[in-house]
Amino acid sequence: MENKNGTVVTEFILLGLTQSREIQLLVFVLVLIFYLIILPGNFLIIFTIRSDPGLTAPLYFFLGNLAFLDASYSFIVAPRMLVDFLSEKKVISYRGCITQLFFLHFLGGGEGLLLVVMAFDRYIAICRPLHYSTVMSPRACYVMLLALWLGGFIHSIIQVALILRLPFCGPNQLDNFFCDVPQVIKLACTDTFVVELLMVFNSGLMTLLCFLGLLASYAVILCRVHGSSSEGKSKAMSTCTTHIIVIFLMFGPGIFIYTRPFRAFPADKVVSLFHTVIFPLLNPVIYTLRNQEVKSSMKKLFHQHIP
Repeated sequence: MENKNGTVVTEFILLGLTQSREIQLLVFVLVLIFYLIILPGNFLIIFTIRSDPGLTAPLYFFLGNLAFLDASYSFIVAPRMLVDFLSEKKVISYRGCITQLFFLHFLGGGEGLLLVVMAFDRYIAICRPLHYSTVMSPRACYVMLLALWLGGFIHSIIQVALILRLPFCGPNQLDNFFCDVPQVIKLACTDTFVVELLMVFNSGLMTLLCFLGLLASYAVILCRVHGSSSEGKSKAMSTCTTHIIVIFLMFGPGIFIYTRPFRAFPADKVVSLFHTVIFPLLNPVIYTLRNQEVKSSMKKLFHQHIP
């Protein structure tokens, strides 16, 4: 494939997570167990929220969308990674690489913005309860949902557009188990300093600002809850704690990967594995273990379908 920008590379060779066959098999088994056991949890959350008339609050509407994003996100990297573990030569086409990169940041960016929306929902519910039904109306929820999908798309398409302008004319070995911005950019046959700065600004700065903003918002919420004596104090504390756990799990690896110059570090692959494979599968576990309403609804559905 030879484009106007000088690209002659038609495929990339993925070097994988490790060169040790024993470690590869171990990680393969662990990821497969995670994938086959925990992935259905996302679909169970979606089915439960859709089936139970009692779970119609905006919080559960957004939680269902978070489960959908996690399920979709986990399909981008994990299945191919499992196949590559069993392959001698791990090859991905140029177009396949760009497609994987696009959906990775499209869904990842959308999920980050969804966590911002969920923080806003909790802030209004706890700090402005009298205005909650007006501010978080069904129409407003759908508008925010559309906005976060659009935000994820814009975030991702900017990165793809910048990469498509780069020439790839020689080296084609990606030192990773999937296609991502830092490794792909380093293979370009040109000076990528400006592009790297733009990428850090687009991904890194956005991730960092969302993370700091979310921490600040939940700090305000927790201070407000801690100073109150309402009956819902325990429930609000539990919900906010759950959200904070997810924030650290999602934004921590993202900050490590995207807010620094694109230089290789020994921990990069481990952090990427957690960020792209493990984290999306942990979300349903975190939420179902800490949300009493969802757990109760799941038990009802279980008893209804299994005599």
